[in-house]
Amino acid sequence: MKLSGPFKQIVTLDNLPLKGKLNDDSLEIISNGGILTENGKIIAVGNFEVLKQKFPDSEIDLIENEQIALPAFVDAHTHICFGGNRANDFAMRNAGKTYLEIAESGGGIWSSVQHTRKASEEDLIDGILERINILLNQGITTIEIKSGYGLNVDEELKMLRAIKKAQTKTKATLIPTCLSAHLKPRDFEGSSEDYLNYILDEILPKVKEENLANRVDIFIEKSAFQLEESKNFLLKAKELGFQITVHADQFTVGSSRIAVEVGAKSADHLEATIDEDIEFLANSETVAIALPGASLGLGEPFSPARKILDKGGILAIATDWNPGSAPMGNLVTQASILATYQKLSTAEVLSAITFRSAFALDLYDRGIIAEGKKADFITYETDNFHNILYHQGSLKPKKVYINGEQIL
Repeated sequence: MKLSGPFKQIVTLDNLPLKGKLNDDSLEIISNGGILTENGKIIAVGNFEVLKQKFPDSEIDLIENEQIALPAFVDAHTHICFGGNRANDFAMRNAGKTYLEIAESGGGIWSSVQHTRKASEEDLIDGILERINILLNQGITTIEIKSGYGLNVDEELKMLRAIKKAQTKTKATLIPTCLSAHLKPRDFEGSSEDYLNYILDEILPKVKEENLANRVDIFIEKSAFQLEESKNFLLKAKELGFQITVHADQFTVGSSRIAVEVGAKSADHLEATIDEDIEFLANSETVAIALPGASLGLGEPFSPARKILDKGGILAIATDWNPGSAPMGNLVTQASILATYQKLSTAEVLSAITFRSAFALDLYDRGIIAEGKKADFITYETDNFHNILYHQGSLKPKKVYINGEQIL
C-alpha cells in the first residue's frame, strides 16, 4: 500500500449527481488529506495523519509544498490519429473564405483524409503518442480517439490498429471509436446511403473481428449524412453490438434528438441545438458533450452548456482535438473559456472533465477520488483549487498518477 499526502486540499468529486447543475458548496474538500492506494485502486481517502496511523506499514509518498489533488481528467472526444496539417485552412477561414471555398482549394476534412492515407501505421502511432504525452502533461489520463480520416476498409483499419498499438506504448487509457461515417469519401462510387451500408457490411465486421473498437460514431450534418439515413445506420450498428455516439447539431438542428432516440451514449458539439431539443436531451441519459475548441477554431457559438445543466442534463466537456477545426488540444483552457461565457461553476466544469466525461465513455471506475475507484489522480502546486480554472490552463499539474503510480 502507498499513502500519498499530505495534500492541502483533496477535491474528491464524490457524492455528486450525474445530472444537472452544481454549485461549489456541494464539493467535498478534504483538508490535509491523504490518498491510500494498492494494486491500481484507491483503498481509502481521508485525513493524512489518521490514515498514516491506521495503516502504519504503508509506503509514504510525501507531498512537499502546498499541493491539491483531484481526479485525473477524461477527454471524451478527440481525433488525434491523423496525418498532415491544416494550418492553411485556419488562415483562409480567418481571411473570410467559406467552408466550400476551402474544400475546393484542397482543404477541409478531405485534406486530412489524403494525408492520413499517405501516412504509414508507424507514422500514425508516433503522432498519437506525441499528442498523448501533451494530454498527459495536462493531467488527462483517459483519452477517446476516433478514426475517420481513412474512409475505406484498409485505411480505417490502419487507423484503428495504430490506436490499438499505441495503447501498448502508453499508460494512459485509450478508448477507440470507429468514425468511418465522417463523410462520404470523394472516391466512393455511390450514394451516401450506399457508403453507410458499405461501412456496415465491410468495415464494422472487421473492426469487431479484430476487437479494434466497440464504439461507432457518425457526423450528422447537411455536408455529411442526413437524419433518416443516419438513424438507420446507428440502429444497425447497435444491432452489431456497438455502443454509439453522434456528432450532433454542429451547424444545423435535429441530430441531437436522433442521438437520444437511438440511445447514444453521447451527443457531441450541440452548437446549434434549439431549446426544445435541449429539453429532450436533458431528459435522457445521453451525455451532452460540449467542444469549445471547435467553437474557437471556427468562430461559431459555444454549446448551450448553461441551458443543458439548468434543464437537468449531463454535461461533459472535451477538446475535439483535430487537425482542422480544433487544433488546440488544451482541455482546461477550453473549459475555462466555456465557463466564462456560459457561467459554469467550478464544480460543473470539474465534473464535466472527470466523472461525467467518463460516463460518456461507459466508464464508471474513474473521475472520482473514492474507495474502490481507479487510482488516477493529479496534483497542482497551489493552495486553492479555484486557481486551476482561474489561470485558464497556464497552471499545469505538478504530478500525474495512473493506477497509483506517479508517471509525471
